[in-house]
Amino acid sequence: MGKALCRVWLLLSCVALSGMARADVDPVDLADRRILTARDAATRGDAARLEQLLATPSTHPLEPYIGYWLHAARLARGLDATQLPAMRAWLDANDGSYLAERLRSDWLKRIGREGPWSAFNEEYAKLQQPDIELQCFAIRAGNLTAATALQALDAQWLSLMDTPESCMAPLQSLLESGRRSREDGDWRLRRLVEANRLTGARQMLPLLDDAPDAIGLGRVFENPDRYLASAAAQNGGSRGARELVLAALARMRGDPRTAMARWRQLDDSRYSAAERAYALAQIGWGAAIALLPDANDWFARARALSPRLPMSDEQAAWQVRAALRVGDWAGVQASIERMGEAQRGLPEWTYWRARALQVQGRTAEAQALYERHAGQPNFYGILAAEALGRSLLWPQPAQPPSVQEMQRVEATGDVQRAAALLRLNMRTEGQREWAWALRNGDDRWLLACAEFARRLGYYDRAIAAADRTRSQHDYSLRYLAPYYDVFAREARVRQLDLHWLYGLTRQESRFVITARSSVGAQGLMQIMPATGRMVARQIGVSDYAQRDLAETGLNVQLGAAYLRNVLDSLSNSPVMATAAYNAGPGRARRWRDTRPLEAAIYAETIPITETRDYVKKVLANTIAYAVLLDGRPMSLTRFMGSIPASTGEPAGDPLP
Repeated sequence: MGKALCRVWLLLSCVALSGMARADVDPVDLADRRILTARDAATRGDAARLEQLLATPSTHPLEPYIGYWLHAARLARGLDATQLPAMRAWLDANDGSYLAERLRSDWLKRIGREGPWSAFNEEYAKLQQPDIELQCFAIRAGNLTAATALQALDAQWLSLMDTPESCMAPLQSLLESGRRSREDGDWRLRRLVEANRLTGARQMLPLLDDAPDAIGLGRVFENPDRYLASAAAQNGGSRGARELVLAALARMRGDPRTAMARWRQLDDSRYSAAERAYALAQIGWGAAIALLPDANDWFARARALSPRLPMSDEQAAWQVRAALRVGDWAGVQASIERMGEAQRGLPEWTYWRARALQVQGRTAEAQALYERHAGQPNFYGILAAEALGRSLLWPQPAQPPSVQEMQRVEATGDVQRAAALLRLNMRTEGQREWAWALRNGDDRWLLACAEFARRLGYYDRAIAAADRTRSQHDYSLRYLAPYYDVFAREARVRQLDLHWLYGLTRQESRFVITARSSVGAQGLMQIMPATGRMVARQIGVSDYAQRDLAETGLNVQLGAAYLRNVLDSLSNSPVMATAAYNAGPGRARRWRDTRPLEAAIYAETIPITETRDYVKKVLANTIAYAVLLDGRPMSLTRFMGSIPASTGEPAGDPLP
């Protein structure tokens, strides 16, 4: 065979072989790779590669992401006028989608900073969920929604802590128009200081007459104790100077005893009764979080000076908790009744108000309050039902989704994109698409979405959908129980309540095997690597490696063993053990009292918001799983028991 002919034969053979290789590749894998290639190009800022991919569109459900990544990259660099038509065309083609909402929002923020307002108003009308920054731009643009947006901003006068620059002019207009008073301005400044928002506090200073000195405010934030000891704090008598002292006391909430000592060193005769009340209430707030018994007294002294003293929702909650810790039921009742209507109506404060009335012999009023939330599948709904002699009410299951309802879900682009993103382990994007798909759904839509996610094994998304139903419920979807054999085995081996084990895991990961927290906890039971190593050594897992935390059986084995350890070390209290699983055994011990404490009071007065909510949700989950798995009610009150008194032993953590 001649050399030329041989080369031709080799070339044809290679082409044939490559064709065979292509035929063996799953086209779904190739389509997915194209999306992942585009994502990598977007991460690198490679617009040329995105343009190349966009030139050959596919039918992949994530195809719109390629266009989004390209236009978002262009917008970030500064949109060229020649690129604007292509972006508009993409927005029109994907109108109503999560990606279009996101890109349009970013574009509108650029227009809001650069103009013109006519272009802003045209695009703003197409948004479905404008954030506060865009609402403030709309106020300034004077479009049809301006009055409504200004009203919404006014309603957030004391609660808007992260203040976009676009909102400063509208906030100023509220003061200048007289819609908000100078005193309102002082209270907004105080709330910003309380929330540790120095930038926002500085933004308020030019809007206020006789405002605190900006340099002094910086010193207050840098070192409030040093400021209170300074001559400026000792000698200042102007309105602005007094506000700086009050700001320093607010900043010292983490050290309430020192704050009180500093306050006593000052000449409080220069302060009005309302200002003295504010100082005492700030110190009382810090003392309540520190679980000091003095907190209730300091709050009471503040109220005596100023019965109508305004408080943030968080501070008002801690005033109630301070009274709970010392058993001041009249104080519990009075503090709750001073709350705003919306806060007072929440399940926790409805329940504790009922308890306070019950203790004081006002049984009929207490029962009426218990009825408001009794039987709801949350911590206080269950406790309210038990106070009335009932158990958790398990609603009649809704009709399962029909074939037509399931087909509608499966054909919806938002759902298809969410499922594809989750399949490619792009969980953040998938969760956002899923939330967008659920946003306006009725109960039938939500139940069908939940069933769709369950069938695909996306248990967290199934729970997210089922949790949102309003009148038609399927609690078997809200409280999914996957991997039953694994959990049942570990509950039996470790002598743990199976319902509790499930309730804790639902709160930890929603049964996502690949879940990883921001601090590195992994798997179904969110095991920290150091904890995994230690517990594996304790139970004799000799070949343990960190990657094994992603394995279902071992993750649950390690989590159950750790939970058993903390339960044994905390007087066999499931409430303290639950708190310890989230925040560590040392903290769980420190949160006890010098006397035995009702478990519900212990749970409500946990100082860390995340842990407090976590404990209440895990315990409520536990009761729900008892009904689901056993078909019979279980008493939350009895399961919790009581919290033993502190014995004075060191509160260090023997376990990580």
